[in-house]
Amino acid sequence: MTADQTTAPQRAGVRLRVLTYNIHGQRDDRAALAEVVRQVAPDVAILQEAPRRWRWRTRSAALANAFDMVVGAGGPPPLGNLVLTTLRVRVTGTWSVRFPLTPGRHLRGAVFARCAVGPARFVVAGSHLSTDPTERPAQARLLRQACADVDGSVILGLDVNDQPANPDDPPSPGTDARPAPGTDARPPGDTGAAWQLAAAGFTDAAAAVGADRAGTFPGRDPRRRIDAIFVDPRIEVAGCRVVDTPAARRASDHLPVVADLVLTDPAPGLDKRGG
Repeated sequence: MTADQTTAPQRAGVRLRVLTYNIHGQRDDRAALAEVVRQVAPDVAILQEAPRRWRWRTRSAALANAFDMVVGAGGPPPLGNLVLTTLRVRVTGTWSVRFPLTPGRHLRGAVFARCAVGPARFVVAGSHLSTDPTERPAQARLLRQACADVDGSVILGLDVNDQPANPDDPPSPGTDARPAPGTDARPPGDTGAAWQLAAAGFTDAAAAVGADRAGTFPGRDPRRRIDAIFVDPRIEVAGCRVVDTPAARRASDHLPVVADLVLTDPAPGLDKRGG
């Protein structure tokens, strides 16, 4: 089953399909992983837990080839965050940020790629926040500031490792945190703070079309929505869905999120680095 909600675009513009996907270091069914992405056929794929160390160029290129895509940005500097594109998308510049290292934890960061499709200019960003609830909000704040420094439209694909508070659910006993959608209680560490910080000023693509009840993790029994696509409010969300298929449940411990976007403003996309 695939959770899907779609609305008809109200204005003409450049159509763009974006996927965000934590691929679990390619430790699961690689054939199923390739099948999932090829069937979605995104213009842009924002990946977490992608190759970041030994032979990362060769491994990233092989991954892109399996998806019928090319490498846009990634490698060691953005710490396992990878942007793949089709040839329809021109990548005109890339950069990365790193979050402060907490001793004993993984070093994390984010990838940015300045892109163009026809007259539309936009910046794609991807990140994977910490599993540690004590350091995750600070990373979310730094990520949001890095996105705010971009003068133009940003599309952010993110494994938040947190989920939004749901105002329709009562608070869990003994806490102010609200339960995860479809569960009786919010798991420990899911305070909603990192989600709120990362999403500030963005449109949550799934929520925009009423598709925010579908979980993305764990892949074989998705009960938590911890993966998201956030977009600049100037970008129209025509549809968004969680890909929940037998192949997707074999491919990774996360389910991918795909959004169909309409970029109606041809001007955004230039950032303060002068690109």
